[in-house]
Amino acid sequence: MQLVLVRHALPALVQGSDGPADPPLTELGERQAHRLVDALGKDVAALYASPLARARGTAAPLAAGLGVEPVIDPDLREYDSDAAHYVPVHEMARIDPAAWQRMLDGQLPAYVDVAAFTARVDAALERIVAAHPGRSTAVVVAHAGVVNSWLAHLLGIGRPLAFPLDYAGITRVLAGRDGRRVVRTVNEIAHVADLLTVTAGAG
Repeated sequence: MQLVLVRHALPALVQGSDGPADPPLTELGERQAHRLVDALGKDVAALYASPLARARGTAAPLAAGLGVEPVIDPDLREYDSDAAHYVPVHEMARIDPAAWQRMLDGQLPAYVDVAAFTARVDAALERIVAAHPGRSTAVVVAHAGVVNSWLAHLLGIGRPLAFPLDYAGITRVLAGRDGRRVVRTVNEIAHVADLLTVTAGAG
């Protein structure tokens, strides 16, 4: 089967919220999300999403186009889902230089248990693979950390943030019944290239 991993579209900045930050998409992010409808077509057997608002908002236009309800899987949530702030990656160098440097170095924040996070993500994605045998396609809308950690796991890369992933970027993994996982593409952005100017160079 083919597993299509989509990074969420551009969300809003949240600083100092009373609880976990869960920003919605910006207007630009909503336009990015709508581009996924044509980019991914109609041949989709199932749609999954992280429970965070930025992932659900990104999945919404595709869900409407396909006429399906996305399956919300809490194990697809990002490593920072409990944080009281959210800084869009293109603003991180200005607002949180230390976090930006760790990202450039390919590392998750120091507070993240990388092994536990990777195990959670791997288990969630493997459940999805198992639920869709054969030649079907399942789309998963999640986060840069989720997609990156699984790619690092599959490819044996030591750094959990090895790939710069753009908003609404598409990554494809072929999953065989024999257990093989083939990373076919990483971060396809032709469908949103003209909408990424504000985040050019972001990870």
